[in-house]
Amino acid sequence: MMANGPRAVLSLDIGGTKLAVAVVTEDGRTHALAVEPTRREEGPGVIVPRLFAMGHRAIADAGIPADRIAAVGISCGGPLDASAGVLTGPLHLPGWVDLPIVALAEREFGIPAALENDATAGALGEFRYGAALGADTMVYLTISTGIGGGAVIGGRLHRGAAGNGGEFGHVMVRTGGRLCLCGRRGCLEGYASGTSIAARAREAVAERGADSALARIGEVRAEHVVAAAAAGDALAAELWEETIDVLSVAITDLVNVFEPDLVVLGGGVIRSGDALLVPVRERVAASAMPPAAAASTVVVAGLGDEVCVVGAGAVAFDHLDRLAAASATADAAPAAAAASAREPHHV
Repeated sequence: MMANGPRAVLSLDIGGTKLAVAVVTEDGRTHALAVEPTRREEGPGVIVPRLFAMGHRAIADAGIPADRIAAVGISCGGPLDASAGVLTGPLHLPGWVDLPIVALAEREFGIPAALENDATAGALGEFRYGAALGADTMVYLTISTGIGGGAVIGGRLHRGAAGNGGEFGHVMVRTGGRLCLCGRRGCLEGYASGTSIAARAREAVAERGADSALARIGEVRAEHVVAAAAAGDALAAELWEETIDVLSVAITDLVNVFEPDLVVLGGGVIRSGDALLVPVRERVAASAMPPAAAASTVVVAGLGDEVCVVGAGAVAFDHLDRLAAASATADAAPAAAAASAREPHHV
């Protein structure tokens, strides 16, 4: 039985680069947050036990009674089957095929567990605790190594029919364009993710950029493109303009479709600050349908680097709420049946 006091949950975020673990309380605060490299070459047989060991240490170090830890929330990139609790084959974790991560976590920790796409979890975290607190409908994009997304519509997390809704990184922005990791051509992720910005920069330098400042950088990253563009480098400015263009096009479409209160942008590329936010905000406001444009604002995420681990906590609390609602419904059914049996029946 859980001790009296506010609930807490264990959050596990599985990334291709890092693992993040924390205990999250109902106010959205993290406790005993720990981050380690994923070292994905080790495979799930090594990484999952290491992740669970991090979880046990977080529970021990959080300063919260262990019997108040009511559930485990797990966030990971897709594809995955959230309802079954299975990682079906995350693109950033080669070899993680049909891994029943929820069943493994429940057996390890002895409490309920829930799985969600990391960007969808991030959307729920921002809605409950971050920049979208108090909103009714919001769209979230994380622009980082890849591009993920999620949406809360009318106060409810949108999961989609197969549980993988919100793949905004795979909105088509250039028909027949660059090859995306998903196998299609022309996806937003193929142009505006940090990985893709760097790849486009390397290609442009090799083709026609010998005079660019980017040619003097050993390993070009997205932040180098931003800095060089701000300094007046013509090639970098061209690359950054295309990034802003495709991102604005995609967000405009999302605003027209969802008509959200907020579009929340997170991820490493957002560290470019006003160089990204100002032109994207202006172009979306100018291009979206007028009612949607007037209703929607583009803002920066409020949870920063903790968004996915806090989001995993939000998923765990959401799971507990759904379990409680299902239990209440089940308990009410026999009473309703008994009451019905006591009523007189007339023919």
